[in-house]
Amino acid sequence: MSIDWVTVLAQIANFLVLVWLLKRFLYKPILKGIDSREAEIAERMGEARRAKEKAAAAEADFVARQQKLQADQDALAERVREQAKQQRDALLAEAHEKMEQERQDSLAQLARERERFTSELYQASAETLYQLVGRALHDLADERLEEHIALHVIGKLAPLSDALASAAEHAEEAVATTHAPLPEGARQEVEAALAARVPGLPLRFATDDSQSPGLVLRLGSLELAWTVDSYTDELVELLKERLASGESGRVNAHGG
Repeated sequence: MSIDWVTVLAQIANFLVLVWLLKRFLYKPILKGIDSREAEIAERMGEARRAKEKAAAAEADFVARQQKLQADQDALAERVREQAKQQRDALLAEAHEKMEQERQDSLAQLARERERFTSELYQASAETLYQLVGRALHDLADERLEEHIALHVIGKLAPLSDALASAAEHAEEAVATTHAPLPEGARQEVEAALAARVPGLPLRFATDDSQSPGLVLRLGSLELAWTVDSYTDELVELLKERLASGESGRVNAHGG
């Protein structure tokens, strides 16, 4: 509760005037009472002064409390701002991480799609090349090609000696089938080469126009084929492997 000092001072002034008037115009007995009253007033003024000091101290304490309250409010506001900043940074980091993950997923999906497309493209290319190679070999096939294949077979019999000898034990004859009749010279060379591996086993030559150009040798259950189709299969398989591995350059067929 604040004190109205103006009112207090006005009352004091009025009282002092009254005292002066009483001292001037009344009797001395009254002056004694006045002196007593002055002492009382002095005491009250002391009390008023002490009250004023107490009020000043209370006001100072109030100001200090206000300042502390303001400081606490500022500190609280700063903490709130810091927490809000941390939450914002966390949300931004989470959003960035999610966007990065989505980007990585998209790149992985794109890579898978590209790999699938490339694989399909290679497969289509291999199939097309297979058809072209097969068509080309069939178009180029003639008696000379078949003769070359038959003579090529001679060099392939040596590693097959054991298989030929085993099959000959259960065969009455060997049959060499070609698409068209072989020239006599080629027939003799094939016959001599087989006789060197399985002596005493007769060799009969036959033709089959439904068979692709080349030579198929049968000994009982053993069948060995060196034909355009078998060469085409080997060539295409090699091309597929090269395409799948991304290799480039010249691709050579082997005469298996």
